[in-house]
Amino acid sequence: MAKGIEMREAHFPGRAPIDAYGNGGFRFADMSHRGSVLMLPSGTYAWDISEGDPLAIGKFKRVLDEAREIEVLLVGTGREIRPLPADLKAALKAASIFSDPMNTGAAVRTYNVMLAESRAVAAALIAV
Repeated sequence: MAKGIEMREAHFPGRAPIDAYGNGGFRFADMSHRGSVLMLPSGTYAWDISEGDPLAIGKFKRVLDEAREIEVLLVGTGREIRPLPADLKAALKAASIFSDPMNTGAAVRTYNVMLAESRAVAAALIAV
């Protein structure tokens, strides 16, 4: 007998450049995703955060879990640049991750360049 619909966490298992952003989401790998995303070495994940939400350490757990493979984390903070809270910046630094907050558009462009250069980059991108 059929189980019905099985809901799974949104995940793209690979690294892909971002083709477009805006209208509340992102396009990459011939797909579109509505909402924020984490672009990590292990793949792209839906990220439960919206513009204006606090940038709490708990929201970056998956990033910290993959710290060994990340040198630079680009944080797209939405339409405006927001500084990272001191405790989050310290946690990333303790994990040997250099963090750079910027607006989401700049983070997308920088991520694509660094990905093309085969750099150990990750991005936490708040949808705009």
